[in-house]
Amino acid sequence: MSPVQFGIFTVGDVTEDPTTGTTPSEHERIKAMVTIALKAEEVGLDVFATGEHHNPPFVPSSPTTLLGYVAARTERLILSTSTTLITTNDPVKIAEDFAMLQHLSGGRVDVMMGRGNTGPVYPWFGQDIRQGIPLAIENYALLHRLWREDVVDWAGKFRTPLQSFTSTPRPLDGVPPFVWHGSIRSPEIAEQAAYYGDGFFANNIFWPKDHYQRLIDLYRRRYAHYGHGTPEQAIVGLGGQVFIRPNSQDAVREFRPYFDNAPVYGHGPSLEDFTRDTPLTVGSPQEVIEKTLTFRDSFGDYQRQLFLMDHAGLPLKTVLDQLDQLGEVVRVLRTEFAEDRPATVPDAPTHASLVARRDAEAAGADTDLQEVTP
Repeated sequence: MSPVQFGIFTVGDVTEDPTTGTTPSEHERIKAMVTIALKAEEVGLDVFATGEHHNPPFVPSSPTTLLGYVAARTERLILSTSTTLITTNDPVKIAEDFAMLQHLSGGRVDVMMGRGNTGPVYPWFGQDIRQGIPLAIENYALLHRLWREDVVDWAGKFRTPLQSFTSTPRPLDGVPPFVWHGSIRSPEIAEQAAYYGDGFFANNIFWPKDHYQRLIDLYRRRYAHYGHGTPEQAIVGLGGQVFIRPNSQDAVREFRPYFDNAPVYGHGPSLEDFTRDTPLTVGSPQEVIEKTLTFRDSFGDYQRQLFLMDHAGLPLKTVLDQLDQLGEVVRVLRTEFAEDRPATVPDAPTHASLVARRDAEAAGADTDLQEVTP
């Protein structure tokens, strides 16, 4: 097991390259995402995660299709999402799709639940955006049961009731995929993650660190409140963005036109202001290492670090080169993050570790039962 998992996540945007005026086709972008995922494994990263979007200019409308294809072409890469829309997807279909992906990948899968950031998606799937938080809470409550109970009777507000329903296939080895709850701004989602003892993923891209500190601190405190462990044992993931060149001036010069025109943050704060006030790092490998290490100072020891690398129209060749450099950076970060890490802080969750924990808890329960049985 690895104390911290390092990886990348994609939003799957189809964006014009502002330096050439060329825009990839949807087909080219989809194939590029696969190439990027394979490169992530090649350079030694742990995780590849894809977003879910149902509107242009984004292409990843079917995450499990993409991840299933990547699973067949990789051997150890953990496949995840960033995020799966718990609000507008049917929990039954999420349960089935990700259990199937578990089996196909040999357990190399987890999932991040979220509400997304595209308002029109709600009516497209028959839902009301004003019910976003209640939908997230109710749908996940059902999904949680579908993965843990062989037969489910259920009734709620947002979908038809279930009677004696069994979701198929059942989770691999009887252990559901690990769940992260992703949030940019909602304390209710941090509370939900804490209640279930799941992971909490702070996107950690757009806003200053004090905003995410409040969300993560809330999650850690409530995780302990619900009896899952100490605040330090809560399972935290962070996002981030980097652009790396051997020389920091070259990195800034090359990335600036992409930043200035990016749909997600272009035409707003300057690159200098954004790198000062948010986790974005544009510079040398050492600068990326130093800034990433400050995340632990701000948020405590954590379990997953994902970087956004392929966005804003960056050409595939550049992204692949960036991943080569990120692989070198991550080798240093692994060593640095392991240093002085308390033994009480859990390692990043994997299917194997979840199965082992389940078996250990079952063995402990059997021992307790033997001790009290006359």
